[in-house]
Amino acid sequence: MDEYQQLISVISLTMGVAWASGLNLYAAILVLGLGGSVGGIDLPESLAVVQDPAVILAAGLMYAVEFFADKIPGVDTGWDALHTFIRIPAGALLAANTVGDVSPALQLAAGIVGGSVTSVTHAAKASTRMLINTSPEPVSNWLASISEDVAVFGGLWVALNHPVLFLIGFIAFLLLLIWLLPKLWRGIARIFRKIGQWLGLSKETNAALAGAGEATSELAKPSSLVDALQGLDSLHQSGALSDAEYATAKASVIAEHTSASAR
Repeated sequence: MDEYQQLISVISLTMGVAWASGLNLYAAILVLGLGGSVGGIDLPESLAVVQDPAVILAAGLMYAVEFFADKIPGVDTGWDALHTFIRIPAGALLAANTVGDVSPALQLAAGIVGGSVTSVTHAAKASTRMLINTSPEPVSNWLASISEDVAVFGGLWVALNHPVLFLIGFIAFLLLLIWLLPKLWRGIARIFRKIGQWLGLSKETNAALAGAGEATSELAKPSSLVDALQGLDSLHQSGALSDAEYATAKASVIAEHTSASAR
């Protein structure tokens, strides 16, 4: 039973560190470093380096910088883009070192899984922030940033003290991401398309859509209706058509098909 509980605790710490690193790497290192240095957390020897005063000081300094950068609309997105190259490898490294004195193969496996968890968490954070930045007010950015910080501190505390409860919540989080990430990415695709239209960079796309509109009558023939609707759905799913544009185009295709059938 003790070995089983120890295994659950290790898995919880590994996934907790990887998950927290995707939200706020420096906060995660601070929690581990400060907790380990005061004796509140029993860290594996391979992870004891985070208890070093120099590491704690560096993490504290960078956390202070991120605390403010993460609350400024636009700056937070740039910060997230830069940290794509920092959070993911750091999360993988931390996860690999949480498993303690084991074989290199197990450490590598923990690093691979941990890096994957960090990457999807970081993707969800960055995508959500980009969508939030479409709102002109800064309050939503502050609320999102503060919520993420609280989630990191609270989530790691639960991972360390109630590993089974954390793992249940972690699985629920992964299921939520499977449902949420495609929706976030479609929203971001629409944002980039709108930006391209504002900057005059999407003339080729507009021309292609205009050509598609001119071919609507042909596509709307009875034999081509299903193909036309499938084509429109593909454009909608990829973000090339907004919800409103998709609804308008779909109605036009169906109307043309009805008219052609009546003739």
